Formats: sequence, structure tokens, C-alpha cells
Amino acid sequence: MVAELVRGQNHPLSQVRLEIRVSAGRPVVAAATLGDESGRIHGVEWVAHPGAPTLPGLEVSRQAAADHRLAVDLDAMPATVHRLDVLLALPPGVGGPVSFGSLSAPFVAVTGLDGAEVASYTITGLDAESAVVALELYRRQGAWKVRAVGQGYAGGLAELLTDQGLPQAHQLAAAIDEAVSQGLARSIPAPPRAADADRSRQAAASALGPDQSGSPHGAQQGGQSPVGPGPYGADPNPQGATGPGRRTDPPSVDPGAAQPTPTAPTGGPVDYSHPRRQNTAPPPPPPAAPPAQPGQPARPVAGDATGWSMEERLYNQVWGMFEDLARTTAAYRSAVDFADARREKELDQVLSDPRSRIGGQGDAAREAAQAKHVQLVDRAREALERDLVQLAAEADVVEPALPAAFARWDTPVWQAYRVPMEMPMALRLGDLHLPESDPLRIPMLVRLPLERGLWIDSGRPGSFDGAFVDPHELRRLAMESAVAHVARLLAVHPADEFTVHVVDPAGSGARELAPLVRSGVLAAPPAAGAAGVAAVLGQLTERVDLLQMAVRGGVADSLPPGFDTAQQLLVVNDFPHGFDDRAVTQLRYLADEGPAVGVHLMMVADREDAGGYGPLLDPLWRGLLRLTPVAEDHLADPWVGHAWTFEPALVPPGSQVLQRVLAQVAMARTKYS
Repeated sequence: MVAELVRGQNHPLSQVRLEIRVSAGRPVVAAATLGDESGRIHGVEWVAHPGAPTLPGLEVSRQAAADHRLAVDLDAMPATVHRLDVLLALPPGVGGPVSFGSLSAPFVAVTGLDGAEVASYTITGLDAESAVVALELYRRQGAWKVRAVGQGYAGGLAELLTDQGLPQAHQLAAAIDEAVSQGLARSIPAPPRAADADRSRQAAASALGPDQSGSPHGAQQGGQSPVGPGPYGADPNPQGATGPGRRTDPPSVDPGAAQPTPTAPTGGPVDYSHPRRQNTAPPPPPPAAPPAQPGQPARPVAGDATGWSMEERLYNQVWGMFEDLARTTAAYRSAVDFADARREKELDQVLSDPRSRIGGQGDAAREAAQAKHVQLVDRAREALERDLVQLAAEADVVEPALPAAFARWDTPVWQAYRVPMEMPMALRLGDLHLPESDPLRIPMLVRLPLERGLWIDSGRPGSFDGAFVDPHELRRLAMESAVAHVARLLAVHPADEFTVHVVDPAGSGARELAPLVRSGVLAAPPAAGAAGVAAVLGQLTERVDLLQMAVRGGVADSLPPGFDTAQQLLVVNDFPHGFDDRAVTQLRYLADEGPAVGVHLMMVADREDAGGYGPLLDPLWRGLLRLTPVAEDHLADPWVGHAWTFEPALVPPGSQVLQRVLAQVAMARTKYS
């Protein structure tokens, strides 16, 4: 029977290996402190947080999320630890709420490894607090108990840690905030709500942003969440990836994602429903394939997801595959970790008895522990392989059915390319995979219009430690990757709805930019030198100022005659060469304010080159979605925080598809002009 605790109530714990599950509805930071018999924290090394998530017997989430699972092994706690406090805090600087009083009451549950709840606590009565001690696990006379605390702090983590007697409270709180910000900046955007699926956008509305277009997708986004149960209503403790419920419910925003809140017009809330549709929900998926033979998995079908159109169904299906792969891999890794921990515990028990350390009895016990470990790992691997086979079969039918915006450059759909009449709902930036899933690849799709800028990192990849990497080759690959992304953005937009500006101060990217220059799809030749940089930045800065004033003043329909309402993309190569302090300030302004009014940024740069600016540019880098020109495992998913390997969507060597697509785009622009 589950004990539903109220504030101050305690409950005995009969198990030592536990999970503490947190559900808050919006992104929160989960941390834990260890205390001695008097409750004192001896130092920062006694605090588990996103920057240092693992302590003996304790592991917390590495990022902010709406849902968390904290792993606790009370037997592995040091003998000096008598108290464990579970802390929750709202992350600053992500555009979310600043106090728990504006959220639904957070829910915390203590469960066994089988998922059965032991005790739960709904934290009520919070108001201006931005940090709270949720639960306390404490040891009394050799037995562990859990107590519902619910003590909030309006001063955030710094005040909470200070109250717990930690001398370095303010420094540690700042370090936690920094770790959370870095985690949000590198996470993959979670899929948006199905209710936001109306993509009927006019060019002027796209440029003016969410206040005028009635769409929330143009709003600025600071980051996404990484950890916790996903947004599809799936079982948070899955036994496999391909449960029957994945395709039945329309996807919604990951509650852990730091999604932008669309600003409603002054006349009232925005109605996102289609003006000519009476249905309140999207139609169900198309009929499935003929049933498979008994005992065999269902045959995959392209578009087997909810949505108003085939494009939307495929988009939702791809995200479902992404979630399934994340969850089945998490189940496998968790099973392997459990097998490792069980083997270590059994071996420790053998070694703790001096009589069994040598001789046949000890050898037999070690062999038995190893056999159990192998059996558990084999069973987990069998379940993983079963799910991977089904996901691979689904990918084989989905990939050929993807439209151009979602497809690889080497697929036949690009051979029949025609300039579209409307913007698609998403764009493919590359592929994602995990070490256990190779060679299965999941398309990485981001919503359009872009909600954050892109940063093509031309620096040394973090996964190449110890290997020689030619910096000139990396810069060349980064520019080729950027050109491929720009070409795809141009190709998926109508001819009059996307304009590209390029800043190449030293001309170092001239060779890679040649396809864009020769085809005539750029607004102007790449700007060179400090004067060119200043001119382009000044023009786009004035544009953002004008559109912001028009939106705030409610006169968005009174823009100057001939004003270009297309979305704008600024591609910056070789930053910070050619940039003075004023130009750097303008660039930061465009990155922060531009996406809301249709001005987007693509940086091709090595962060180390801008090291002279120190922390001044940290918000700029964190606000951009980092992509790499070579495969690197630097992206996190919004469910369980796996490190996914990203591979950019590049044009195959020797292919002429890029030139053909750009030629059609240029021809369509000429006809429109």
C-alpha cells in the first residue's frame, strides 16, 4: 500500500535500492545533499547536482526537466551519511516561471526498482519560493525512513544551501545554474504540441512573429529539456520500444522542455484552430498494414501516426521512433547497470567472509555471480535487439516516404524537386544514432521557422581527443555543412519567403560559398571586411528594431511600401575576424531578438577564436544550437539524456543535386521578381 504523505509525516523504507521520481509540469533542477548525523553538509563534494550528478549510492539528473528519476542505493552510502535531502529548484534564465506558486504542485514519489510506489508526497502551499527541500531520507537506529519536508526558499538554491550550513552555497548555486544552462543549450528540441499543427502562414505573418501570425513557432527559444519521461504519454518504465500505445495519442510538448510562451494579441487569446475545420482533434492514423502472423511484430507503415497531413504524420512518426530508440536503449543500459551492481554486491559478500576468499567455495560463488550477470545482460540484449529490428524495419519504410524537407540529399525525392508553395513544418539537419543502435539512424528534424540560431562548430571536436585533426580541414567541412543547410532552407521555402545574407570578412569561405554565389540565390555577394560586416549588421539590426516597434505598437500592417516580409538568414563565417565591439553587440542583439521577428543567425566559428571576449559571449553560444561538421556525440534527448551522435546532412561527393536545386530556386525567384 502506498503511503501518501503530508508535510512532516514519515514512513519506513523496507528497500535499500530506490528511485525517487519527480513530476513538476515544467523544467526544474533536481539535486540532493548528504548530511551527517547532525544534518551538516561537509562540503560541495556532499552535493549531487547536474554539474556533478554522481555520489556513492546516489545519482541525479544531469539537466533540468519536468520529470526526474533519482537513483538511490542506501547500502552504498558512506557510513558517515545519515541524511539525504532531495532538492528542487527552478532554473533561471530559460523564460519559465520564477516561483513554484505559478506552477501546479510538484509531485514526488519513492519507488522500488520494480516501479512500485512506497511513498508519495504532493508539495502544496508554495508561493514565491523558487527552491524547495522536497523529501528527506534519514537513518535512525540503523533503519532508513522518508519524511515529507516541503520547505521552500524564495532566495533559490543559494538561500537553501546556506540554510543547510554549506559555506560555499552561493558559488555552488552559480555552478549549478551554469551546468543547467549548458545542458539546455545542447539539448535537442522536443516535438511541439499537436494543437500547434496549423502551419498556414503568410510571408508577412512569418516575418512579424507570433504576435501577428497567430503561430507560436516563431517565438524565441532558449533551450530544451533533457531528462525524464517523454511527452507522448508512454510508460516511464518501458519494457521495450514498440508498445502499442506509441501511435495512438497525438504528441505534445515535452513537459521538461523550456518552450517559449506565445504572446497573445491584445484582443484576447489566440485561436489556433483551422477556420474551416470543425474537428477538435486530428484524424486517426491511416489503416495499418495487414496483420502479421501470430507471434510476429506488426508490419511497419509509413505515416503510421496522428496528424492532419501526411507530412505531419511522418514528422510525428519520426519523433516516435526517436523516443522509442531512446527508451529501449535506456532500458538496456539500466538493466546492464543493475546486473553490474548485483554482481559487485554478490562478490563483495563473498570477499567479506575470509573463509570463502580462497578455495573451491569462493571460486564457485564468483562463477555463480558471473553466470547471473551474463544471464541478465543477455536477456537485456535480446530485448534490445528485438526492438532494434522492429525500429530498423520501420526506418526502412519511413525513409523513402519522407518529403524533401525531411529527406537525405541522396534520396530520389530531390530528383523531382520543385520549389514549394508553402513552408514545411520541419527541416532535416542531420541524423542521430546511439552506440547500441548502429547502423540505425533517426532523422534530426527541427521545426520551422527556426526558433534558435545555428552554430556550425569549426573547432576541434570533443570526441577526437588524442587524434590529429587538421584545423583547416575542419573549417572547410564546417563551411560545406553550412552551405548544405542554407541550400536546404532555401529549397524548402517558397521563392519569396526566405532571404540569405552572408558575411565572410576575410573571404576564407569563398570556395565553399561558390554554389550559392554562382546560382544567384543570395541577397547580395558575401560581405567582406569590417565595412561589409558593419553594413549587413546595421541593416538587419534596423529591420529587427522596425518590426519590434510595429508589433508593439499594433501597426504591423503599416510597414513601409516595398518592405521585404521574407524571413532573413544571416550566415557569419570566420567570427570574430572583422568584428569590432559594436558589431559583436549587434550580433548578440540579432541572436537574442531576431528569431521572434523572422531574422535568424547561422554562425560558422570556432569558439576558441573568440576566447578574448571571455564570458561576454557565453550567452551567445548557449543560445545557439551547436552542430558539428563531423560525427560527434554532443546532443542530448529530452527524455533520458542520452548523448546522441550527430551526423550532418551533407551532399554526397560528386553529386550535382545541390546545383540543380539551387538553379530551380534561382529561376523561381527570377519569375517572382
